[in-house]
Amino acid sequence: MAALRLTRYTTLVVAAALWFLAKFVRYAFPPLFETFQASYGLSTATVGLVYTGLMTVYALLQFPSGMLSDRFGPVRVVTGGALVAAVGSFALVADSPAPVFVAAAMLVGAGTGAHKTVAVRVLSRVYPSRTGRVLGVFDTVGAYGGVGASAVVTLFLVAPPVLTPFVSRLPGAAWRGVFLLAGLAGVALAAAFAWYVPRQLSSSDDADAAATAESADPTLADYLRQFSDRRFAAFILVTVLFSFSYNGAVAFLPLYLTDAVGFETTTANLLYSLLFALSVVQVVTGDVSDRTGRLPIITVTLGIAGVSLVGAVVLADGGFLALGAAVVGLAVGSHGFRPVRGVYLVEILPDWIAAGGLGIVRTILMGAGAVSPAVVGFLAEAYDLRAAFALLAASMVGAAVVAGGLLLSERTGGAEPA
Repeated sequence: MAALRLTRYTTLVVAAALWFLAKFVRYAFPPLFETFQASYGLSTATVGLVYTGLMTVYALLQFPSGMLSDRFGPVRVVTGGALVAAVGSFALVADSPAPVFVAAAMLVGAGTGAHKTVAVRVLSRVYPSRTGRVLGVFDTVGAYGGVGASAVVTLFLVAPPVLTPFVSRLPGAAWRGVFLLAGLAGVALAAAFAWYVPRQLSSSDDADAAATAESADPTLADYLRQFSDRRFAAFILVTVLFSFSYNGAVAFLPLYLTDAVGFETTTANLLYSLLFALSVVQVVTGDVSDRTGRLPIITVTLGIAGVSLVGAVVLADGGFLALGAAVVGLAVGSHGFRPVRGVYLVEILPDWIAAGGLGIVRTILMGAGAVSPAVVGFLAEAYDLRAAFALLAASMVGAAVVAGGLLLSERTGGAEPA
């Protein structure tokens, strides 16, 4: 632990590294689907079902992890989750029967599901005056976990000579080294989080609120009561509409660009990569929201994303520049919205149920996001992809309109949610 000196941003560094690792280990599975089939004798459908189970467990852990954080403290939950995910990773290091693979995948889903909801609350307590900027950095680092997973998996699948001394000591195939590294990193980062974060939490400006939260014993009714507030419920509608639109667009954008627009596959993939590469905008919008307020940035970013999706539908025949601008606008608006959404939710929830309340919201929005690809696929079959994207555009514009209504009512005297 001495290698990492405690500084103002130690908590951010450790939490962001854990979030990167959580996304890394989850997104290391898809590039290995074919390898899993060969290693465990599973069908494509079975491997897909296992991964769906992993992601489902991940989604379902959002509220329980937040609730446990409110009761027992965030450090225990984050540390425990990282160790559970590490156990799942270690279970994939050696050759084993298929049931072990399934159990390991579920452990990875459960362990990684305990991080994001709780970490957002931790960061808002440690950095109360710069939460937007901090969450922007946090989400940006995490966004590159999938990129890192694809690169590292490819590296181990081809196993260049430089890795020979390492992979030769593995008890299984070379690709299993991916999960050995993930497990070791998980244990190290869990230890760092447990060692450093409590000291920064105890010295934060929100120490009194933290003590109140950890001494409380919230019930399910306490969490659900927040939805009776109309402004809170309205913002949940904003997050649901956004998640439905964004997840559907992300799932089908490459196919939309090739089928509905007529681009070559390489061009479509280039624009699709650009959608994720621009996630760095989160740092900017988070920082600006610290100075201008959350709702103005939320309204503007959703408006940009909504207009961009409308443009992608209306200008489907407009050529590369028009569609490229639409994809850039969608990336800037969508990524720019996400860290500010997290900050705003934490700020409008009572301190003593903030983590669990955020967990409920994340579970709802993940559900909306999970339904979206199925709806888009159905509309594409019944009509065409352009009609499906028109629905996604309407959903995003609807989110912007509701957010604008919240901003307007706030400036004309509307009360903040309790």
